[in-house]
Amino acid sequence: MQRLHASLQKCFAVFVRDVYSVNWMCRYTSTAADTVERKYDCNTYLNKNGTRGNSTGDKSCKRTPQKQICQVVLQHFDQQYYEELGEAWSTAREALLCPSGWQYSVMMNRFNLSVEMMQSLKCQGYSSLLKDAPGSSHSSLQCFVSKTQSRLPSQQHRPGKLKQYYLLNAASLLPVLALEARDGDKILDLCSAPGGKSIAILQTVTPGILHCNEWDILRWKWLKQTLESFLPTDLYSAVMVSNLDGRHIGESEPGLYDKVLVDAPCSNDRSWLFSSDDVQAGTRIEQRDKLPALQKQLLRSAVEALRPGGTVVYSTCTLSRAENSDVIVSVLSSCDNVELVDLTGQMASMSQHFTFAPGNMLGHLVIPERGKTWGPMYVAKLKKLY
Repeated sequence: MQRLHASLQKCFAVFVRDVYSVNWMCRYTSTAADTVERKYDCNTYLNKNGTRGNSTGDKSCKRTPQKQICQVVLQHFDQQYYEELGEAWSTAREALLCPSGWQYSVMMNRFNLSVEMMQSLKCQGYSSLLKDAPGSSHSSLQCFVSKTQSRLPSQQHRPGKLKQYYLLNAASLLPVLALEARDGDKILDLCSAPGGKSIAILQTVTPGILHCNEWDILRWKWLKQTLESFLPTDLYSAVMVSNLDGRHIGESEPGLYDKVLVDAPCSNDRSWLFSSDDVQAGTRIEQRDKLPALQKQLLRSAVEALRPGGTVVYSTCTLSRAENSDVIVSVLSSCDNVELVDLTGQMASMSQHFTFAPGNMLGHLVIPERGKTWGPMYVAKLKKLY
């Protein structure tokens, strides 16, 4: 990984961050595992004066049933989401407020695959998430889910030894499947830390280059460690890790990539509901309205980084319309060289595992519910025409 970093330094000049127009908000989610994707489940950049949420250190907030619900956040969500989602919010609300019922999935590492562990998971009632799902033709991507609240212990980072599995919210794989990466693709993961989606991409294909970017320096270091924990050294030459402002990568690398993933900084519904500090929760809510502007900038940067004919997948871990479909509407309106890609068939094939909000014409929104507690996760895909 040191060689990976050294090669990166040769590729990138010293990058000086400008002052961000928003205070970056916490993206650590409540996927209660310290390798849970969105371990902070939703990707958001760090606030300059604090951390991206409950940063216990893959995007873990170890959440227990004894955690107190933050009434400030709950009241805010009730007001907003009942208006936007109607009864779908009642369904999601019940699941999100009951951490003891949350489910976890296990993504196997094909570079240190344990057949015995996979058999053990099946004996414990786990089943394959991707079996018979279109877009999952890559048999090397192995993810197992359980219908009950069951969670394996997290594996610790051990230099020189690859981990066997990664714990994540199963809905976090939907953006990766929507990306439809192929061997040899040049891929940019614009907001990559802690690295779960990059790891998932590398479970499916061998890219020409996978550029994993993370703006926050601490999370960038964490991202490098995650990659080191899952990738063999012979793949380092295909992976580049950068510490850049994602809003400017499109300008510095225009037309370079075949595929871009924007797992955008967002308000983290699952985590925010259990904020322990009411003052901090209130500050987050006040700052929340500033996030869509940032998300639009990141998505436009991603479009600029694409070659003509390339595609970008945009995702968040919030139910907020302003951060989801409204961002897509804005980019479609301001960029005449992009069009929406229909993901209906692909998402419908996953309906046995996920509950999707009805009537969402611009992307697909996973709503947590009892027995299918995955999400929130919003996914949309755009194609660059020229």
